[in-house]
Amino acid sequence: MNETPPFSLHGADRTGPWVITVDHATNRVPSWVAGGDLGLPAADMNRHIAFDIGALGVALALGDLLDSPVIASDFSRLVIDPNRGLDDPTLMMKLYDGTIIPANHPLQDANRQRRITELYTPYHTALANLMADRQDPVLLAIHSFTPQLKNRAPRPWEIGILFAQDSRLSDPLITQLQAQADVTLGINQPYVGHLPGDSVDQHALKHGHLNTLVEVRNDLIETPQAQAAWAARLAPALMAALAQAKAP
Repeated sequence: MNETPPFSLHGADRTGPWVITVDHATNRVPSWVAGGDLGLPAADMNRHIAFDIGALGVALALGDLLDSPVIASDFSRLVIDPNRGLDDPTLMMKLYDGTIIPANHPLQDANRQRRITELYTPYHTALANLMADRQDPVLLAIHSFTPQLKNRAPRPWEIGILFAQDSRLSDPLITQLQAQADVTLGINQPYVGHLPGDSVDQHALKHGHLNTLVEVRNDLIETPQAQAAWAARLAPALMAALAQAKAP
């Protein structure tokens, strides 16, 4: 069995309407996965390919400000990516931003299934239960992105709001953030919408719940102070957007 829970849950008894998720919160590799070493140097495990730098701190600060629970994975997305459907070929990455993941080449069926059983499924079950326990929950997914992928153009956006077919919450949130003149905002940037079977799809879109996904550029949230500052900026915009989304 896994030596520690594959997720952390903060503020489960809070009464705010949001359920805040951090799918890529840590770079931990369980000891039973390739001996706790994916075959990558520490420099790679500490960069964006292994987890969303700064996202957990932003989410925890938002949980305090919005009086809402935060659920965060506690395993590297290079072990298994909880923000993918089980049939997605990138569920267990073999190559990411130019870096080969040695422990995933090749990946035996039994090893793959254990990662699903002990990491992916418990995280999603806990998230599903958290959503089901709340009346009219609103899913807020917090992620971060790197300023530049290898051999790609720099990304100018400071923050991105992502959505697919459901923009009921994202539209007013974008309006709120566009009113902040000092924010460089990307709409479905640096990525486009959502993937079938991802976390928002599983826990919000399929159930008709309001939702949005917020991406913050990770060089802006490297410290606890910066994470708290971005949470303080986002919280009132989120609350105003939710009021608009729920208005008759």
